[in-house]
Amino acid sequence: MATQPDPAEDSVDDLVDTTNVLNSLERIILTLFLAVIIVMTVLGNLLVMVALCKDRQLRKKKTNYFIVSLAFADLLVALLVMPFAAIELTTGQWRYGETFCLIRTSLDVLLTTASILHLCCIALDRYYAICCQPLVYRNKMTPLRVTLMLGGCWVIPSFISFLPIMQSWNVIGIEDIIEQRKFSSTNETYCVFLVNRPYALICSAVAFYVPLGLMVLAYQRIYVTAMEHARQIGTLQRAGSAPEYLSSAGGGGGSSSETHGGSSSSRIKIETKAAKTLAVIMGCFCLCWAPFFVTNVVDPFIQYTVPWQMWTAWLWLGYVNSGLNPFLYAFLNRAFRRAFLMILCCGDERYVRQGSYGPSRAHSGSANGTTIALRNTRYEVPLPTLQQLLKNSYSGNTHCNRMSRLSLLPNRSYSDNGRRILSSELESQDSVGAL
Repeated sequence: MATQPDPAEDSVDDLVDTTNVLNSLERIILTLFLAVIIVMTVLGNLLVMVALCKDRQLRKKKTNYFIVSLAFADLLVALLVMPFAAIELTTGQWRYGETFCLIRTSLDVLLTTASILHLCCIALDRYYAICCQPLVYRNKMTPLRVTLMLGGCWVIPSFISFLPIMQSWNVIGIEDIIEQRKFSSTNETYCVFLVNRPYALICSAVAFYVPLGLMVLAYQRIYVTAMEHARQIGTLQRAGSAPEYLSSAGGGGGSSSETHGGSSSSRIKIETKAAKTLAVIMGCFCLCWAPFFVTNVVDPFIQYTVPWQMWTAWLWLGYVNSGLNPFLYAFLNRAFRRAFLMILCCGDERYVRQGSYGPSRAHSGSANGTTIALRNTRYEVPLPTLQQLLKNSYSGNTHCNRMSRLSLLPNRSYSDNGRRILSSELESQDSVGAL
């Protein structure tokens, strides 16, 4: 976000002489460093967008609509904002006029805020997918609601970017300070963006502090839910309910019991890794943007005395977040990682996902009682046990009950002598994998 003020009055000359302070070698190193950040941001976000376009399975998950829109916002940051900031930093002056300075600044605020709001929407989508019942997730995250959330990610930032900046609402009361900083003693012009106290507070709240609060709450609930799921599965395994009944089914019982244990353990790993992934994304987000927005709020109250070097460092640290998101998905998410490898390795068959392109094996058991299908594997559980689980599952809050529920079993179906009791939960499972 372009809240990059120049230094205080007593240090204006230091900023003016940036080109003199940086010798040729330092300027070349700085230019190469900033160029690497820009190129990596462009390539990383392009890779995310291409992966979503080419991978049919990734396109089926609602979360990925937010991810591709986030990648597009970050790509625009790298193409429309970062190059001009890099040129101004390395040359020590602004060459494109006052009008384009306002446009560049408005784009900066718009696109970086849009990127942050997309991260908030992804967190809320994960909360509904993991912490709530599958039916609740489908009812809440309808195509219309997803479209409205995506529209809000782009429309809301316009109310704190183009509208107030082009109308000069952000400079009310500080016009004299800005005029002093626009021109140096050598008549070199700078793209100065200072904000008054009301704008600093409102802009920072909308662009950072409110999304931060929502993300913290969502991720905390997701983590608690993942831990409760792990405890539930551990309790069932210790009780030996499902494996015990499977063993009584006959010859295939031992193999099915072993498969059940492996599937449950796999589910625990998925949910735990999902929580860790969200924590990493949250930590990177705070590390990149918290210093800037804390300084943005404090600076107007200390008479704009924050050194320009600190502003520059915090601003570019925030820009780095736009390049960091695609690499987080690449290294922490198996689905994205394989899609990236497929693109980078020109469709090498070694990276084709077995579940996406090849037929899957169906496993089933036959015994009296109620059949439970876990993915493509069926297990036998007596009807009283199933009824007790269903009773516990839907007691209390039927919409967002996390305790003793069966949503931890993906793509499940329940039947009593051929009669279906509960439908598939494939979308909830897919949404967990999108993390």
